[in-house]
Amino acid sequence: MSRALTIAALIAALAPAVQAEEFTWAETTDPQTMDPHAVNSAAVLGFLNNVYEGLVRRDKDMTIEPALATAWEPIGDGEGWRFTLREGVTFHDGSAFTAEDVLFSYQRASNEASDTRSWFAPVSEVVVVDDYTVDIMTSAPNPIFPGSIANWMIMDSGWAEANNATLPDKESGNYATLNTNGTGAFRVTAREPGLRTVLEPFDGWWGEVEHNITRAELTPIQNPATAVAALLSGDVDFINPVPIQDVARLQQDDDVEVIQGIEARVIMLGFPHEADALKFSSETTDTNPFADVRVRQAVAHAINVPAILQTIMRGNAEEVAQLVSPAMQGYSPALAARPAYDPDQARALLAEAGYPDGFSFGLKCPNDRYLNDESVCQAVTGMLAQVGLRATLDAMPVQNYWPELRADNYDMYLLGWSPGTFDAEHPIRFLAATPNEEKRLGSWNFGGYSNARVDELLPQIQSELDDATRQAMLDEVAMTLQDEMAYVPMYVQPLVWGTRSNISMTQRPDNFFILRWVTVN
Repeated sequence: MSRALTIAALIAALAPAVQAEEFTWAETTDPQTMDPHAVNSAAVLGFLNNVYEGLVRRDKDMTIEPALATAWEPIGDGEGWRFTLREGVTFHDGSAFTAEDVLFSYQRASNEASDTRSWFAPVSEVVVVDDYTVDIMTSAPNPIFPGSIANWMIMDSGWAEANNATLPDKESGNYATLNTNGTGAFRVTAREPGLRTVLEPFDGWWGEVEHNITRAELTPIQNPATAVAALLSGDVDFINPVPIQDVARLQQDDDVEVIQGIEARVIMLGFPHEADALKFSSETTDTNPFADVRVRQAVAHAINVPAILQTIMRGNAEEVAQLVSPAMQGYSPALAARPAYDPDQARALLAEAGYPDGFSFGLKCPNDRYLNDESVCQAVTGMLAQVGLRATLDAMPVQNYWPELRADNYDMYLLGWSPGTFDAEHPIRFLAATPNEEKRLGSWNFGGYSNARVDELLPQIQSELDDATRQAMLDEVAMTLQDEMAYVPMYVQPLVWGTRSNISMTQRPDNFFILRWVTVN
């Protein structure tokens, strides 16, 4: 070997491979499962968007773009949508992606065992035309359907069948709970729930590689101070979220960058509309005061949202009066005003409803799901007490929280909702429609709120092609929800991420962290 070749070989051996890097990050909530159809929550769907893919996806600006489908077009006069699938795509285990996987994933994700089944309420049938063409038929014209399935992830039918995971099991779990086989840019190589999850690039990915990561590791860190310390020391490259109280301190560190924005998520209070009685009251045990709209209105007037935003959120959040933020399609500008903070009005409403001395009840709240969630609930508890509504706060990890809500073990609860479609129809379908398993509606309407007019308008909203007509119906629903105080929306949650200064990434308003957009400089 010549001396020149020897030196070249030595340089090549010592040089990094295209500056490839390892990346570590921490979040307060560990994904509850690796099954993309088991749990409809942002913590799960956001993480799994790095591993699994859908027919379509959202880009850095939240615009719908091709993923496993390269094109889509309406069928006839609104009978459904035809999707042309991407050829040459393989799953992480090397299996070929075809239309059969789309059909299987529809059957799996729309099954009653799936937490995502309500996404497919408009679907009447899925037809495999050929290996790379699928027709998704809808019961009525549905112009927003392609965007509504951006988080529907496609699984390999053969892999699921071979591993006895043909249906999701969010209670006991199955092979897909801990293992993955997607088509995405990264594959899971180690999964220790609550401790760490390791991802590595999928060399066979069909897309254009923008990142330079060789290995990524997620570590859940529930304690905010510990997460901040890990970021400052360089033990992790990224934390989500940054505690609001630490933003100014981190901004003064040259080795750290704080990325701020407003999330699509509305934080609200929910009620047990259909309950016969309170479950956690020391004296009101045979009635449900929250079934009276005047009591719900009293709650709204008793909460000083501006004070919460100033003291707990340090001015980083925005008040809201609807189930969607002003940035969402279908928002109703004429209904932007929240109920005024008015404790006297709250007391008068309680007295009018027959509770002049108020009553005691239980408030359920997560302590690791939303930004400052427990602190917000503590503030709400104090404000409600000022008008005689004596709440006993029960805050818990989110993995315990959702089962409590689904079991109706609450008298009032905190909920955050980010519309996956970025359209006001989304929370109506999930939070305001009368729960109906057969129609796959109201799957997160824990309190059982029900209004016949809202139910009547929802399918019309889903199928209406004229924007003005559709907006008028959305305005009517928004007004109905406000008049009946179905929920008490409080604010739009801020987005506050912290990274090391040598990290480049993209923050989207859905708070999904997309690993393929990360560069370590």
